Amino acid sequence: MAHGTRECLVLAADTSLSGLRVARELDAIVRHRGRPTTIVSDNGTEFTSNAILTWADETCIGWHYIAPGKPQQNGFIESFNGRLRDELLNETLFRSLPHARAVLKAWRRDYNEERPHSKLGWMTPRDYARAITDTTSRNAALIDGSALRPLATAIDDGSDHDGTLAPAG
Repeated sequence: MAHGTRECLVLAADTSLSGLRVARELDAIVRHRGRPTTIVSDNGTEFTSNAILTWADETCIGWHYIAPGKPQQNGFIESFNGRLRDELLNETLFRSLPHARAVLKAWRRDYNEERPHSKLGWMTPRDYARAITDTTSRNAALIDGSALRPLATAIDDGSDHDGTLAPAG
């Protein structure tokens, strides 16, 4: 999950997910999206394995573990995992591993491309990611005398502060 954009970058289904498998998935994400500064995770065995520790060292990507028993330290991902469980995992009887992969792929596409998120100014995660990576959207340059549309929107029309914006991530 990309926290700033709220994108679901991968949903992997398999009979087990070892640290080596997680490292392979992370390599694919880094090739496609670039190298993050830090990854935050819980203390699951797939994240505390020698494979992940080695991967983090070799890639020079920081790894931050939340405190054991403190899921609120990674509240966004806990909320995402709950949504995935409630909307899909608890409601679907997977017939096979290929079926599970297909259903997860469809859910991920819907989540990233069809669902606007309030924290993203009612943009979809895909559209928000595109907007913040587009250099013309990130700079403050004026085009034809007009500033580009802000990525965040007003939180509350009744706010005492005209410039109150929703957090962008």
